[in-house]
Amino acid sequence: MSQQMMRKVTQDTFGGPEVMRLVEAERPTPGPAEVLVRVQASGVNPTDWKHRAGGRFLGDPPFTLGWDVSGIVEEVGIGVAILQPGDEVVGMLPYPGAGGGYSEYVVASPRTFVRRPASMAAAAGAALPLVGLTAWQALVDVAGVQSGDRVLVHAAAGGVGHVAVQIAAHHGAHVIGTASRAKHDIVRGFGAAEVIDYRTTDFSADLSDIDVVLDTIGDDYGPRSISTMRNGGRYVSITPANVHPDLATTAEQAGVSTALMLVERDHASLTEIVRLAEEGALRVELAATFPIESVAEAHALGEQGGTTGKIVLTWQGHEVSSRRR
Repeated sequence: MSQQMMRKVTQDTFGGPEVMRLVEAERPTPGPAEVLVRVQASGVNPTDWKHRAGGRFLGDPPFTLGWDVSGIVEEVGIGVAILQPGDEVVGMLPYPGAGGGYSEYVVASPRTFVRRPASMAAAAGAALPLVGLTAWQALVDVAGVQSGDRVLVHAAAGGVGHVAVQIAAHHGAHVIGTASRAKHDIVRGFGAAEVIDYRTTDFSADLSDIDVVLDTIGDDYGPRSISTMRNGGRYVSITPANVHPDLATTAEQAGVSTALMLVERDHASLTEIVRLAEEGALRVELAATFPIESVAEAHALGEQGGTTGKIVLTWQGHEVSSRRR
């Protein structure tokens, strides 16, 4: 029997968006305790274009980018009990791991995925896992956000930021976001009590008594954020490769704890995040969707910066609307 084929995006060298190309490859087969998922949509995240341009954790090309996927279980390997063929799922492939989400089919542990609610379109599902898990792990697991906390979220209209605002607000926090003036209304709509225009206002001179900071930017945003915090505050950065050299000293002098984190696959937390989305307590904003053939355009848009929410790639011929069974 001839091997079944699929399409995937690959690159043979580091560089700009143009280095990515769509090729045919052998379709993977699930082994024991694995599932094969037919991908309907693949999420695009800043880590994708950073890896494309110069590596990080994937080693040298060739490789296939992407960690967020939304699709349908096609096959299950022996021993899989929590999913079955036909289940619609969302998940984040192991990060940093080997990527591979820009593929028509992916194989992974069944606990990589959770069932996608009937109300959630595939494109929205592909936008949620990495940013949702990043925000949840930073705010809930690491910072231990509580009701009444004053929480500062940087880039509050961005992929991680807009989900973080919603998660913090859901936990009863008073959320303050930084965003450009044009995005203030949408950030307030996500649950922020205050929004600061970082282009015209120095947030570090304007704020005080902050309990928790989620820093999605790095560089001097670290020390400047810590200067707004109370003694005993919790600062979390999701850019551990982009840390200001004065961060540790500034934090120690201020009595602030710091954590530099990368997102991890987490079935239990993803289940909770999807539950919140199903109940209407959390939504993911789609900045743009592109067919997989336009992956270079999607990366170019993302690298420009300033998008609100997430960019998603869709696979032609794979239905991306909600279930209608």
